Amino acid sequence: MATWESTRPYFERAAVAHLATLLPDGAPHSVPVWVGVEGESLAVFMIADSRKDKNLQRDPRVAISVTNPENPLDMASVRGVATRRVVGAEAMEIVDRIAVAYTGEPYELRSGLAAYLIRPEKLQVQNYSG
Repeated sequence: MATWESTRPYFERAAVAHLATLLPDGAPHSVPVWVGVEGESLAVFMIADSRKDKNLQRDPRVAISVTNPENPLDMASVRGVATRRVVGAEAMEIVDRIAVAYTGEPYELRSGLAAYLIRPEKLQVQNYSG
């Protein structure tokens, strides 16, 4: 089983991750997201009241995966729980940290966003390139 120390670097890169949440009927809902690391948690953000946001408010279980942008056969995945929903100015601090990592600039949209902190529970790192 992977450790947080071996998994964390995958989520510190500016690589597009895929976040899976659960729809009301239990079906998976998977979307690409930007992701960041906040201490011992992963962080993602979204439009408030979007499908992702509604899913997480109803059921906080998630899976998130990312591949190494330099080697698509090198990947990490996390199953965990969204432990905190953040809105307002505090959310914008998280959003901007993530946006700067991906684009070098703060996020253009300045309101109507929600950020989530995700506690990793099951970690996997796999390199299929040999």
